[in-house]
Order: sequence, then structure tokens, then C-alpha cells
Amino acid sequence: MAKLDMLEKKLLHYTGKAIADFNLIQAGDRVMVCVSGGKDSFTMTRILKLLQLRAKIKFELFAFTLDQSQPGWNDAALRAWFENNNIPYEILTRDTYSIVKEKIPEGQTYCSLCSRLRRGIIYRYAEEKGFNKIALGHHRDDLIRSLLMSILYNGEIRSMPPKLLSDNKKHLVIRPLVYCQEKDIAAFAKAMAFPIIPCTLCGSQENLMRKRVKTLIDQLTLENPKVPSNMLHALSAIKPSQLMDKTFWDFKNLEKSKKEIITEEEAGSCGMEVFGF
Repeated sequence: MAKLDMLEKKLLHYTGKAIADFNLIQAGDRVMVCVSGGKDSFTMTRILKLLQLRAKIKFELFAFTLDQSQPGWNDAALRAWFENNNIPYEILTRDTYSIVKEKIPEGQTYCSLCSRLRRGIIYRYAEEKGFNKIALGHHRDDLIRSLLMSILYNGEIRSMPPKLLSDNKKHLVIRPLVYCQEKDIAAFAKAMAFPIIPCTLCGSQENLMRKRVKTLIDQLTLENPKVPSNMLHALSAIKPSQLMDKTFWDFKNLEKSKKEIITEEEAGSCGMEVFGF
């Protein structure tokens, strides 16, 4: 029990810090928490519920779960958990599983299409029901793995921001767990005995890029425990002048932007020294 209390206190601290640092939740917000049935979304929902009960500001919390018609899906325990914790919810059934299995050849990664279909349904539901914030359960390790994956496999420096305005400018997506470590979430979920529902799509693919990147970061962390925290800090300490993105710097004409800080006489003498006159 002491260990559970310590984990809960730690997760509350870092979630509260993220909410404060990025102004994730404000008074009067209607927050739709996306609960997939995994450890991360269960933990996020539990922590946000506790914060809702303790916070001085008032905000609404609503759990949304998408039943994608995966084989073996059973949400009876999930429904009971929502009801026992006084969390209003809806479980919406949409057969995206069949679409993904039909469109993606065997052996290729399902995640991209699956997430696009799921995101579209989530956005539409939030708009129809009037929720102004959509909460996702991505944690610190998701952010740093996404950063490294993007660099290695997509040739871009990008990750998951703690607060995101959707492309159509209609939705604000928040990630309250961005400071939380996966190992703490996993330990907390186990201690809380959440009724986890495994994903039969992603869980069936063992050789995903994300898993290889996770292994790489884990190996580096054995040599230097600060690697994960340094990577997370890097996401908030960008130095554009030290990179080579031409949208930030007009490299071809940078000479024209240079300020003249020496006089013509100084320039002349400098030139004489350089060329040996």
C-alpha cells in the first residue's frame, strides 16, 4: 500500500506540473478522456479524476472508449470500473478493425491507418458532444521514442506536444502524462489491478520500429540514466540556429544580414594582415 501511495503521489505531482506548465486544463473545460483499455489511459483517467476532486477549479471529465470490433473484445469489466469510480462514459462501437486488416498487407504496420481512423472518430464525437479538450495518455517515453523514430525513419525532428491544436483548428488535444515515466505507470496500473483490454492489432506485431527504438533507448540508459530525461528536455530546448532548416535561416543570403561592426579602416588593416601585406 505504501508503494502504491508513493506512485500515486508521484504521478499526481508530475501530471499537475504538466497541467500547470502548459495550461492544459482550465476552469469550465469539458475534458473527454480517451480510454483505450491500456495501462496508460487507465492511469491518466484515475489521476485526472483525483485531480478533479481536489482541484480548486471546476472542470468536467468524461471517458470515451472506442470499441473497434477487435476479436475477443470484452468491455464488461471496463464498464464496471467506470461506474464504480463515478466516471461518466460512453463506449462507441465502430468496426475499424476489419478496415485495417483489409487495407494493410500482412506483415506491414497497422498503427498508422488504425490511428487515423480512430482519430477521425474521436474528433467527430468530441465536436458533436461539445467537448473542448481531448485527453490522450501518451507519457514521457512515448514522446522521446517518437522523437527518435522521426529522426531515424522520417528525417524530421518532431514528436508529440503536450497541447496540440488540430489541423482544422476545432480541437485541442492535451497529454497530461508527458512528464510521467512508463515504468511508474506500469507499476501503478499493476498495483491498481486495472481491467486491461489488450490490443490484438498492435499487440500482434512484435517487430515494430517503436519497439526497436525503445530497445535502443533502454540500452543507452543503462550506460547513462539521464538519457531519457535529456531527450525530453531537448524537446523544450530547441536551438534553430544550430540546425540547418532553411525556413528558419536564409543561409544563401545570411551575409546580407550580418551587421557591420568594424570600420573601413579596420577592415583594410585586417585584410593586410590576413594576406601578408
